[in-house]
Amino acid sequence: MTGIYDGHIHTPYCPHGSADPLTEYIERAIQLGYRGMTFTEHAPLPEGFTDPVPDNDSAMEMSRLPAYLDELTSLKKYYNSALTLNIGLEVDYIEGWENETRTFLDEFGPRLDDAVLSVHFLKQADHYYCLDYSEEMFGKIAAVFGSTDQVHSSYYRTLAQSITSDLGKYKPKRIGHMTLVNKFQALYPTETSFDREIQGILQLVKTYGLELDYNGAGLSKPFCKEPYPPDWVIEAAVDQEIPLVYGSDAHSVKGLGQGLDSLIHTGSLTVPLFLNRSE
Repeated sequence: MTGIYDGHIHTPYCPHGSADPLTEYIERAIQLGYRGMTFTEHAPLPEGFTDPVPDNDSAMEMSRLPAYLDELTSLKKYYNSALTLNIGLEVDYIEGWENETRTFLDEFGPRLDDAVLSVHFLKQADHYYCLDYSEEMFGKIAAVFGSTDQVHSSYYRTLAQSITSDLGKYKPKRIGHMTLVNKFQALYPTETSFDREIQGILQLVKTYGLELDYNGAGLSKPFCKEPYPPDWVIEAAVDQEIPLVYGSDAHSVKGLGQGLDSLIHTGSLTVPLFLNRSE
């Protein structure tokens, strides 16, 4: 895995992740031959937004953000000669909370080197639902929305909004796990194809000059068994010269590099664009 840049890594500041220290992540990345990495902890949710998951643990608490930024700033200097270490966040796009997200990015964006913009929450009427929390919750969401197909339709509509929304000068440049809605696809298959919606997302990513997170985590999910996005989407992105950045989406040290061997050996990766990122 020599020369790999991993652009999507979580930390002990994640309330639903592991307590593995940041130094252990970095030392393991060096062992794996990483040339660079971005820590992208879940950014604090907007003040006033109610986390819809049972344990209210979708994101880092705002009170912990300064310590996160300070610790990474120190480690970035310490490990400067060993690898490129970038400070980042995974920022949620939440429909209806664009102003609050823009205000947050205006304040903290100057301290970031990199960031990922992701959709985890879908809005239905006046309620929000976390689409990737568990297979049981996904089933409940499908019932609320009317069908699995309606969940997918809502997801891609919201994802398109995330790309076109004005989140200010510090809006993240990379779209996270663009087919996350497929996490439980073996249990909840769609009746219709969403290839056209996915092609539309790729066109928007291209038009707005953004990158895609080539996320290996989906390969380890028992009801997904494919990366986010899958091979055919990667092939289409490569054809359109959309920049791709590998992301382990690790929530523990052992998660670093997850899915990478499978990604490298799949036929769609004859063009190693996904391994490259301009520092």
